[in-house]
Amino acid sequence: MRVILDAAERVLSADPAASMEQIAETAKVARTTVHRRFANRQALLDALAESAQRQLSAAIDDAFPETAPVPVALHRATANVIRVKDACRFALSNTESNSTIAAQLWEHTDRRCLEMLARAKQAGLLAPTTDLEWTRQVYYALVGVALQVRGTRASTADPDTLATQVVTTLLHGGGPR
Repeated sequence: MRVILDAAERVLSADPAASMEQIAETAKVARTTVHRRFANRQALLDALAESAQRQLSAAIDDAFPETAPVPVALHRATANVIRVKDACRFALSNTESNSTIAAQLWEHTDRRCLEMLARAKQAGLLAPTTDLEWTRQVYYALVGVALQVRGTRASTADPDTLATQVVTTLLHGGGPR
């Protein structure tokens, strides 16, 4: 199944209207194998979304957001998320998936982010009056900009460098540190 999902990500990123046959060809499996595993295109899109969300959740877990020092956890989670989002651009931006599991995983991701920002606020890295929901949205936007930078052909920025820029901007804005 993993080989099919990886192929689907690559093919659909290049052509969102690509057929199941094109995905099978890229995965180097028979078209019937894809159809046996995924009853239809929607089932494939749902599985792709769920897989990407699980990878995103694992990337956040890998940062130990509840126990690592906040700046370390925030940086590591950000670098990990950039890696996953870069690899799963189609799956994480696709609005055709209506998977309940993917939606639950998104809610879980949002909650984990808010918890990490609450730790940052408690540690004095964010002002006591910081609106955490607003800050979460700003953080997501900064990650989005980092992905845009990474997506340019001229970019040589690696996820760790971009994570440093995202976290520095989030915690300090453009002002002095």
